[in-house]
Amino acid sequence: MITHIVLFKLKDRSPESVERTAQVLRNLEGKIPELLSIEVGKDVLHSERSYDIALTATFADMDGLQAYQVHPEHKKVIEHMNEVREASVSVDYES
Repeated sequence: MITHIVLFKLKDRSPESVERTAQVLRNLEGKIPELLSIEVGKDVLHSERSYDIALTATFADMDGLQAYQVHPEHKKVIEHMNEVREASVSVDYES
């Protein structure tokens, strides 16, 4: 099992912008066969070091993660994220 975690800090950190982008991410659910699960959470602390959105996705294996990375639906999301994000960090681990 591969777990893919990405944290996003947005340029516009307003509640409306954060919710709109969180929904873009949630809309991936059910559209990519290799994506076993997806969870999208919005930050509740809003501290100086906080990121705005966390995405956690799971895949059966590295091949599944790689298929997700190049899937047309994911590429649409990448286009959106390139427009709205200020920064992002990620980690991928095997369990």
